[in-house]
Amino acid sequence: MSCGGQRPGGTSPGRAPTKEDQAILDKVKDAFVKQSGTHPCTFRAVLVASQVVAGTNYYFKVETGANTYSHLKVFVPLPQRNEEPSLTAFQMNKTKDDKLFYF
Repeated sequence: MSCGGQRPGGTSPGRAPTKEDQAILDKVKDAFVKQSGTHPCTFRAVLVASQVVAGTNYYFKVETGANTYSHLKVFVPLPQRNEEPSLTAFQMNKTKDDKLFYF
């Protein structure tokens, strides 16, 4: 097992998001709006998990409005690639109690 209890390739346990996590999420908001065809009145991370690959996959539970949630998968390349985070998948119509897991 590596530091932090995350094994390589596995996802970390869900945790409270940091300001840095929200900044990553904010960078993919436009892609989410375009791909989902929605215009969320809120776009706030409430839970995050991560998976180390050739970069990092982040799994976000996102509050998108009053009692509405979506799960987003965001890929952040390795720093030397000098590339922005990208939205790779999302699941809509989630609830506050839906578990956040690999998808």
